[in-house]
Amino acid sequence: MDLDNWDEIRTAYHVARLGTVSGAAEALGVHHATVIRHVDALENRLGVKLFQRHARGYTPTEAGEELLQVAQVTAEQFSQLAGRLRGQGAAMTGDLAVTSVDSLTPLLVPVLAAFQADHPDLSVRLMADPRLYRLEYGEAHVAVRAGARPDEPDNIVQTLYVQRSGLYASPDYVAAHGPLGEDLSAHRFVGPTDEGHRAPFYRWLRAHVPAERITFRVGDMRGAVEAVEAGAGIGFVPIWQARGLPDLVEMRPPRPDWEVTLWLVTHVDLHRTPKVQALTAQLKEAARSWP
Repeated sequence: MDLDNWDEIRTAYHVARLGTVSGAAEALGVHHATVIRHVDALENRLGVKLFQRHARGYTPTEAGEELLQVAQVTAEQFSQLAGRLRGQGAAMTGDLAVTSVDSLTPLLVPVLAAFQADHPDLSVRLMADPRLYRLEYGEAHVAVRAGARPDEPDNIVQTLYVQRSGLYASPDYVAAHGPLGEDLSAHRFVGPTDEGHRAPFYRWLRAHVPAERITFRVGDMRGAVEAVEAGAGIGFVPIWQARGLPDLVEMRPPRPDWEVTLWLVTHVDLHRTPKVQALTAQLKEAARSWP
């Protein structure tokens, strides 16, 4: 066992102390599903049942009683340590990890750079890749996610920005193939390598453009925009990005069914820390000026 398991041990301690999942969830300020997940994970890791489940709640087994005694001492020690460190916890210092997808870095980097300049004792990390970092395990402090509203327990989710996209092409493409009329099959399009991509604009593309006319496929949005710039075909470009690429030709204006919501996600345990509060406020303020 190590410190990585302390959340699970602390959860089991509160279940043993209070006798119910709902009581432990209320005491910890978490969702009841988190309590059950922590207890199950701890029992699986130890290979022993810590509780007898019954209609009235949870009763510790003999192993559970032993864990309760150790956890109570440890909880008291942590409480004493927290009292000594509380003043440090309010400081804008240490590590601040933000996760998002690569295509959003042009929006996020200027905000993060300005934030770090205002708080020079902070070390900022931007992890921009498709991996879904787990906030509940402390892998990141703040996540900016696109698409469906995140629904993981214990996460606080706020709307950050609604990204609008249009269909664009390069001047060379327009010169060679002409404007985009009603017959979409007369043109070449840039699309995703994942033919089941869930972005609303790519769902529209699948529904309205024959697959054989999507002649250039790219694995990420940044590559798709570069393919459009290079004249590979007509493709989707976010409005905020298109405004920085004045040579592109708008072939179709944005539509509501092409919009993608960006979500600002934090974990309940870190949401109210000063550095997370300050960064999320600065991100929301910056998003008000994004196209």
